[in-house]
Amino acid sequence: MAKTAISSIKMNYQQLNNTEQRIADTILANPNAAHDFTIQQLAVVSGVSSASVSRFVKHIGWESYREFSLALAANDSDISFFGEIEDNDSTDDIIKKVFSGADNALNTTLEMLDTSDFDVAIDLICNAKLVGLFGIGGSSLVAFNGYHKLLRTSINVIQHPDYDIQLMQAVHLDQQDCAIVISHSGRNHDTLAIAEKLKANGVPMIVITSFANSPLAKLADVCFVSLAEEVNFRSESMSSLIAQITIIDSLFTLVGFHIGQDSQDVLDNVRTAIETTRVPNK
Repeated sequence: MAKTAISSIKMNYQQLNNTEQRIADTILANPNAAHDFTIQQLAVVSGVSSASVSRFVKHIGWESYREFSLALAANDSDISFFGEIEDNDSTDDIIKKVFSGADNALNTTLEMLDTSDFDVAIDLICNAKLVGLFGIGGSSLVAFNGYHKLLRTSINVIQHPDYDIQLMQAVHLDQQDCAIVISHSGRNHDTLAIAEKLKANGVPMIVITSFANSPLAKLADVCFVSLAEEVNFRSESMSSLIAQITIIDSLFTLVGFHIGQDSQDVLDNVRTAIETTRVPNK
């Protein structure tokens, strides 16, 4: 699945100027109607010039207004499949929409990922003296998932859910280490404080976020962008969480593959330790 018109707007919204945000707001308020607009009609409804609309679509990653309009129409055709939960939806309908939203997040994110970024990230992780994972709130779940996975390799790794401890951990890292920083918005104040400390210490930084032009993304040495469509009762940050965890799982798998036997030895030892500490059933 290629990127969608709606996701390209949301991913770049915070970096749009006031005029471009007016165009974005017009489209997001009623995408069903917007895909039928000519460039002149969209300009009139948004109260801007046709040239502004043309600059807007290029700013969010499309070659032309026609290409963007066709993508917006395709997005409309997907609404019933990924669409919002309605009052008269059955339990089966809701479950299918939730699963479809997760599938959408994974496929949309996959199409936007650059394989070469994974090569760079794996090199940073595998050559680091210590890898720290950082995330606040919901993003701490992704960080802990990465920590839990990387403990099964020969990589030295740290992670803690508390902000103050994360900040102290960041102070101890240096250019020989590596940090993986997760934030859906890329604008969380506490996460940025941690990232700025890491940057000041010269720590190579891998960022996972939903906004490619966010302040956090701009601090990254490597940035992975997770994308998801927003629906009611289920914010896009919840759907993108699934994509972020899958990015972490991809990094873990690639690390294990790259390290090879060393990781297999650690994994075998971990499994043995867990099995020997389990209390047998009576």
